[in-house]
Amino acid sequence: MRLKVKDVKLSTGGPYVAILNTEDAEKLDLNPLDRVRLTTDGRELVVFLDISKKGIKPGQIGLFEEVLKALKLRNNNLINVYHQKKPESIYLIRKKLSGDKLNGKEIEEIVKDVVVNKLSAVDLTYFVSACYTRELDDNEVLALINAMVRYGGSLGIKQKMILDKHCIGGVANNRTTMLVVPIVAAAGYTIIKTSSRSITSPSGTSDTMEVLSPVALNRDKIKKVVKKTNACMVWGGAVELASADDAFINIERVLSLDPEGMLLASILAKKKSVGSTHVLIDIPVGIGAKFEDMKKARRLSKRFASIGKKLGMRIKTIITDGSQPVGNGIGPVLEARDVLAVLNGNGPEDLRNKALHMAGLLLEMTGAKDGKKLSTEILDSGRALKKMRQIIKAQGGNPNITPDRLVPGRHRYDVCAEKDCIIRGINNKNVSKLARIAGAPKDKAAGVYLHYHVRQRIKKGDAMFTVYAENKRKLEFVKDFLSKVKVIEGC
Repeated sequence: MRLKVKDVKLSTGGPYVAILNTEDAEKLDLNPLDRVRLTTDGRELVVFLDISKKGIKPGQIGLFEEVLKALKLRNNNLINVYHQKKPESIYLIRKKLSGDKLNGKEIEEIVKDVVVNKLSAVDLTYFVSACYTRELDDNEVLALINAMVRYGGSLGIKQKMILDKHCIGGVANNRTTMLVVPIVAAAGYTIIKTSSRSITSPSGTSDTMEVLSPVALNRDKIKKVVKKTNACMVWGGAVELASADDAFINIERVLSLDPEGMLLASILAKKKSVGSTHVLIDIPVGIGAKFEDMKKARRLSKRFASIGKKLGMRIKTIITDGSQPVGNGIGPVLEARDVLAVLNGNGPEDLRNKALHMAGLLLEMTGAKDGKKLSTEILDSGRALKKMRQIIKAQGGNPNITPDRLVPGRHRYDVCAEKDCIIRGINNKNVSKLARIAGAPKDKAAGVYLHYHVRQRIKKGDAMFTVYAENKRKLEFVKDFLSKVKVIEGC
């Protein structure tokens, strides 16, 4: 069927979508989410179909911006519409749902179709669900990693040794990366850190680093930064490394699922794409963290090491205390202020100590002796601060930024102790939720500042924590949330 193009002036942000009028859909025996092939002037594209009685007339086909751009079409151009059979990957997803194992070629087929937008959100949902209920074994994880790297590309930085670290998340703040990177780089090693933006937390490493410098750098710019400073801290989404992973993460967020095999593949594909050779993985365990079960954490630790070895990476995992936030500030500006404070010789002791421990372990993975002592000397001497300023400048930020110039939201709400008490616990999930309600990470100055930590004594009337917001109305939502849940246990 030959139809006239109508620009619907909408974007999907990814999948290719077209809209047919009900009459034309019936003539072609098509249903919503069916696939059709569009051809014009030697160009063709497979798109997903939506059907409408209004807005699109018989003889028209409504096209979203992604389709118009891909096919170089404008309003009233003519285009041919054909039936398109389902891709092979649909049947492979069904195979996984049935409990069968997938081989490397089959997993590669799925990833390829994800990258070129041949699979709908429904298809991806079934695949993520299959990986959750029919767990991926190590061979399937390895195949998924290799496929994501193959169809997502790599930075192409050639170094004998590239260091990296990653935390699997679940603990508020925990912004150790922004301390480990300058310490390790100041020691003379290359460390490349590509991070995601926040998904469900008040801030990811990229959100916090963006307070200090741009993080959406292209590949050429990243290479220049690394060449100049030995390091970078950038948003991986800007260079689309392991791009299929972003599609999986979007579905996982909606379903509140995080299949172990996909978690392993997500992390290690990004490490392989930047050429990492030595990787430290932080697995926090505790009530309210992503992992509350020590047995599961140990199992994950072994799988990281095993799969990493097959990828040619040396991986060390550490299981850390995830029972409470690390540092005082929660939210981009407040976290960046904590990091700069530590680099300047003060700041939260727990954040400083954990970062020194992790930097020391990474240095020891290269053969250095007493890594903790070396990392402490680098931090206390000011070399880490100098390196951080170099990285900030190279990425396009102000290298002279100081903690006092990072100002939290102008609206604040202090939550005070109703009695003399000792803090028994801080709920990670609730404090993160609280910071997000206040506006973080979108409002970078929004968040929560903890004045006390677990096992510390508070006097009646003292502020346990302060909530900051850019928008006064959001503080009302904060107060409503606090009337229903507890953030601090024991007070």
